[in-house]
Amino acid sequence: MTARTVLRKLHGRTAVGVPRWAMLAAYAAALTTLPSTIWRITAFVFEAPLVKRMDAPPLGHGPVLFEGVWYILTLSLVSEVLAFLALGLVCEWGEVWPRWIPGLRGRRVPTLAAVIPASLGAIALLIFPYALAMMASGRMVNGSPDTPITEGWQSVAFWIAYLPLAAWGPLLGILTVHYHQRRRAAQSAAGSREAKIALAG
Repeated sequence: MTARTVLRKLHGRTAVGVPRWAMLAAYAAALTTLPSTIWRITAFVFEAPLVKRMDAPPLGHGPVLFEGVWYILTLSLVSEVLAFLALGLVCEWGEVWPRWIPGLRGRRVPTLAAVIPASLGAIALLIFPYALAMMASGRMVNGSPDTPITEGWQSVAFWIAYLPLAAWGPLLGILTVHYHQRRRAAQSAAGSREAKIALAG
């Protein structure tokens, strides 16, 4: 079994008309969250020495609303699922509802049903480049001074894990534009064929 076959089983068949660059971009978008997920689980579930241990949140940090192993695992799972959805913009299940969805199976996915949430997601994900830039300058997202939770080699590991998140939003945005253009072109071509058939009849 080749790597291509394994990938096809994981995400389904590639939609018609999807170029190689779009497929690679979708894979990249789906993988942007994986390094930070591994880092997060390793640091806070397995308690590996990837962060400085503190008895209380750093000075200037707001109230901690969620914490604990289950929060970390849930956050990681949700982020991985959301990142995986980028593949729907290049695969058949992003254009035709899968068989396991009752009431919708086999029907065409309305273009805007995918484009609107994907566009909103791409815009929301731009928080990551901003947040990472602020962290690099020693500040929190709100601009207040930040107290690092890593030092030395820990900081290197953190940035290796979290820098890919900066590409998630832009990649999703590019894929969304391409998906919209491709679906619109396919619908226009289908309309032209129907018109020719009607005239010929």
